[in-house]
Amino acid sequence: MAEQAAKKTLTVKLVKSVAGTREDHRATVRGLGLRKLNSTRVLEDTPAVRGMIGKVSYLVQVL
Repeated sequence: MAEQAAKKTLTVKLVKSVAGTREDHRATVRGLGLRKLNSTRVLEDTPAVRGMIGKVSYLVQVL
């Protein structure tokens, strides 16, 4: 049986507050699993996650 390849991941950090931003951008940040400032999440590298990061790129940093 073939072994499954290791999944690629991205580490995302919330570096700017969501206060005063658009409601859909706040929802996107929550969808990424980020709550408080400087919180980080390790996410699977998929086109959907990349699109979410691109939408709120001014709020997050990919480590």
